[in-house]
Amino acid sequence: MVAVDNLSLQLYTVRYKLEEDFDATLARIAEIGYTKVEPFGVVGMADKLAEALPKYGLSAPTTHAGLLKEDSGPIFETAKRLGISTVIDPFVDPARWQSADDIKATAEALNKAAAEGAEHGITVGYHNHQFELESVIDGVHGLEILADNLSDQVILEVDTYWAAVGGADVPALLGRLGDRVKALHIKDGDGTLNNKAQVAVGAGSIAVNDILKSSPGTLRVVELDDFEGEIFDAVAGSFTYLTGEDVA
Repeated sequence: MVAVDNLSLQLYTVRYKLEEDFDATLARIAEIGYTKVEPFGVVGMADKLAEALPKYGLSAPTTHAGLLKEDSGPIFETAKRLGISTVIDPFVDPARWQSADDIKATAEALNKAAAEGAEHGITVGYHNHQFELESVIDGVHGLEILADNLSDQVILEVDTYWAAVGGADVPALLGRLGDRVKALHIKDGDGTLNNKAQVAVGAGSIAVNDILKSSPGTLRVVELDDFEGEIFDAVAGSFTYLTGEDVA
């Protein structure tokens, strides 16, 4: 089973609930049993998070933010204010993954951001979608080319669902990436680009248990990009599945 203190929820999953009632949404997440969340848009949400996280016994070890296209200073300052230790860039345009030189340029930009982050006591990371794995150059996935050119300061948060959609053997990929991977996005569905087909973890076609076994100790971050039903049903179902006895 996944220990509760090693389990988080990406708040993008409940973005529409946050718009309706931010406080009640964080309360519900805590009620389900989560103790950690992964915010997005952290600068804009800073005041609300600063109030709600401690109120409901939640912490945010990681956050998503566009470090490579926004002013990084306010992002790092906000992260430090909220006790967030790792800032993860979630998206570099698919067009930038088609050549080794472009991928190396992204690595250089992340390395620079990591050096800036270190001045604030913040670690920098990168999160993939499917296209970093669909890109294969000389037999190597684009994401692995990135990893080979990152400084030791930069970590990876592997979105295991999108890696599978992109054509990777995810357990093998995680084995090759090794200790650079500090967090996983855990999601489930039918393995296609149809976000609406995503489901609670354990209810889809992704080999979640094999993936978890191949990357022990990493933070497990539940996420759904979309869902056909009541989103909190999937959030609660994912928690129940991952904390069950049959899961690695």
